[in-house]
This record gives sequence, structure tokens and C-alpha cells, in this order.
Amino acid sequence: MTAVVLASTSASRAAILRAAGVPFQIEPPRVDEDRAKTELLARSADPHAIAGVLAQNKALEVSGRMPGLVIGADQTLELDGALVDKATDLAQARRGLERLRGRAHRLHAAVAVACGGSVLWRETACARMHMRPFSDRFLDGYLTREGETILPSVGCYRLEGEGVQLFEAIEGDYFAILGLPLLGLLAFLRERGAITP
Repeated sequence: MTAVVLASTSASRAAILRAAGVPFQIEPPRVDEDRAKTELLARSADPHAIAGVLAQNKALEVSGRMPGLVIGADQTLELDGALVDKATDLAQARRGLERLRGRAHRLHAAVAVACGGSVLWRETACARMHMRPFSDRFLDGYLTREGETILPSVGCYRLEGEGVQLFEAIEGDYFAILGLPLLGLLAFLRERGAITP
């Protein structure tokens, strides 16, 4: 079987691949995401394109150092056409959730597979997330219970946990919402002999 490498430090992405039965190893990418985002925004790239470029950058960087099929992934959040960055602390998380409350936003989840410094396959999936107009009391309790575990998520929620209570409707692929569009990726890995067809 062809070796698979996940170019990510995301526990969620690793858990998704593991649960799907994909054998892989993890190699953190050496990519300056903030710098790349700044450069892309200066060129008027939208959140959809930014997710795709970051996923490819991660896959390409690691594939230049390691053999096998390297999976890179990234996710961006778009509100009113603008990119929303991850919160760095709980105070910023609160402000972000207050801004998203009662509104719809989009998640763009991109995945790319590279080998030997070339991108072989890529996909970007989008989901529309409708946040309910939750109370301040709910928000206080949510932040207390979830704590800093929500900070790695661009929207400060984990849909597989209590974060699902923030929503009244969701349109899109579940795995894309978790940060790794999976079905197309699995099909590609089967085609390349990395998992059993």
C-alpha cells in the first residue's frame, strides 16, 4: 500500500481519518499561514480560494520532505464575504460568537493531496451554517464548559460536541464542517492504492 501522510496538527482531522480506517502518519507542515493569508488577501483572494491555497501549501511543503501521498487541509470561515480568523483567547471567542449569533456564515473546507512536490488532487467543499439567536446565559455556560478546547476551531465551535447547540440549521457535508471533506478524498486514496478498493 502507498504510504499516507497527514500534513496537519489537527486532532479532529486525524480522528476523522482514523475513524475511516485510513492508515497514516502525521507530519506537521512548516507553513506560515498568517503570512500566506495576508498575501492572499492583498491580492483580493476570497475565503474559498484562501482555504484551497493553504491546503495545497501544506501538502506541497510536507511532500517535499516525505515520500507518499501527503494530505493537506485547511478551513476558512466567511461572514458577509469577509474572512474571519481564529480566536486567540476566550474573550475574542466570545466576541466572535456574539458576531455570528442569529446569522448565517459559510465554512470552506479544502483538502489537497500531493506527492513529490506536485499536487495530484484537490477539493473544496462549502457549508452554510445558520446560528440560532442563543441567549447570553447560554453563551456564558458554553464558554465555561468548553473553555479553550474551542480555540482551534475557526468558528469557536465543535459540531461533534456541545457546539451543535449553537445552530438552528446546517446545509452541507458533515465532514467538511469538521474540516476535512472525506468522501472524495477516500475515493482518491482508493484509486491510488493507499486504501483497499
